[in-house]
Amino acid sequence: MKIVMLGAPGAGKGTQAKKIAEKYGIPHISTGDIFRANIKGGTELGKKAKAYMDEGKLVPDDVTIGMLLDRISEADCAGGYVLDGFPRTIPQAESLTEALRKRGEKLDYAIDVNVPDASIVTRMAGRRACLACGATYHIVYNAPKTEGVCDSCGEKLVLRDDDKPETVQKRLTVYHDQTQPLFQYYEQAGILKTVDGTQDLNQVFSDIVAILGA
Repeated sequence: MKIVMLGAPGAGKGTQAKKIAEKYGIPHISTGDIFRANIKGGTELGKKAKAYMDEGKLVPDDVTIGMLLDRISEADCAGGYVLDGFPRTIPQAESLTEALRKRGEKLDYAIDVNVPDASIVTRMAGRRACLACGATYHIVYNAPKTEGVCDSCGEKLVLRDDDKPETVQKRLTVYHDQTQPLFQYYEQAGILKTVDGTQDLNQVFSDIVAILGA
């Protein structure tokens, strides 16, 4: 089962991707994790990616797809995988489709976790992060035991710049310009499925399971 997760920043697609991976016994593959693993491992693609990142540039699609194809070639992906954070644009989607076609493979589902912009701005503003250990919380949905303090390491929690309303709005604008066209792309491919991401996260997951099958 090969799945790609779609949805705006803060829609909860990463959380759902992890739940899918756990239930179906397939890897949850995020581009961030792939980048970190390749850079840490000192691979050729990792060195290329790091050079671009160090200059503050976007990593070219061919480098990202190269790392992704290496990852999905590993043994744990034999039964499928769930992609989170890639593709983000039509050219990336087309490159991925073509790369999979050459391997005699294709995606089975593109799942859109749909949440209105206004809800996302509110939701992201409630996020809090621990910069010391990386733990994340939400003041409404996943509050720490002590307000403003990380449960794991006791350090102070902060509202990251990425989660501030003005930044979120900018990210949503980019998302609508670059990523939303993917809906039509995958709809034409006959694999797009949409779930209501404003529901309780367990209900969202139940809806996804109803699509994928028990």
